[in-house]
Amino acid sequence: MFDTKRTKDLFQVNPTLTVERKEAEKIAIEVFDFTSDTIENHSVSDIKLCSSFKENGHITWINIDGIRKADIEAICKDYNIHYLIAEDILSVGQRAKMDEIDTILFCLLNMLYFNEKTGDVEQEQISIILSKDTVISFQEDAERDVFKSLREKLKITNSKLRQSGADYLCYSMLDMIVDHYFIVMEKLGERIELLEEKIIRNSNKRTLAEINDLRKEMIILKRNVAPVRDLINGFIRSDSPIINAKTNKYFKDVHDHIVQANEFAENYRDMMMNLQDLYLSNVNLKMNEVMKVMTITTCLLAPATVIGGIFGMNFEVIPIAHQAYGFYIAIGLMLIFPLLMVYFFKKRGWF
Repeated sequence: MFDTKRTKDLFQVNPTLTVERKEAEKIAIEVFDFTSDTIENHSVSDIKLCSSFKENGHITWINIDGIRKADIEAICKDYNIHYLIAEDILSVGQRAKMDEIDTILFCLLNMLYFNEKTGDVEQEQISIILSKDTVISFQEDAERDVFKSLREKLKITNSKLRQSGADYLCYSMLDMIVDHYFIVMEKLGERIELLEEKIIRNSNKRTLAEINDLRKEMIILKRNVAPVRDLINGFIRSDSPIINAKTNKYFKDVHDHIVQANEFAENYRDMMMNLQDLYLSNVNLKMNEVMKVMTITTCLLAPATVIGGIFGMNFEVIPIAHQAYGFYIAIGLMLIFPLLMVYFFKKRGWF
């Protein structure tokens, strides 16, 4: 019920240790080579064939699904990409960041997905390399892809993507990733609403486990969303000639979105704290109700206990104890006093 394995997954990454990435069994390479008038879409079987699109006067987008060390090193060698960037692409659990090395801009961030079955936030590391006329992107999972609509836009002749350079393509990819964060947050918001209703109706150990589980997902959300603001700031502040001055305003728009996403993440974290307080309040309220019932019951039985104790004392002479009607008087007193107490408690508003 309390998923401790999820906690281990959250904090098991040690950046000082070299983590061996599991090699992908297969990779999928897709290349879009386009100008404002023409576009070619190729599925490449060998990573070495990508070098044929280098410096051909077109805008080229190379998307690689699946991470293999040999393939990463090969394409980085062909495109003169610094080995530190190759190491970052192969890394696991990296913090979102943006680097500018030589004439290349590199950014790394996580795409987030919401698993409807488990209710977990899942991560996929995305690496993007931007050079003068080329964008190279690396994805870990070929099955899930938020860039599908981007591919459709590229096929439209008069689209903004076709009329612009590689920097605008890079912006569009970052914008889609950031926009998808809001979809994940919307799903988490729905979970928070349902959990709030459960807590109000019935607070038990299972709802406490759900609060604990949801707080872990909020940690993952915050950890992935917060650093992206600095990443986008890196593009805005960059003096690289790769980024056109006209494109800079689009990166500022993404920055506005990620700032808003950060605010939502903070709000969700506050809501989770409020849910925990609500759970504790409900548990205390339920305990108070139980204690109130037990206290009232004890008070109502007190007169009967006292009267029974008096008539049960070991004295030879007890008034009315040996009378024929003595028993009925004792029973009557045991009933009258509790009824008077109930009337008094009701009048005082104690229950």
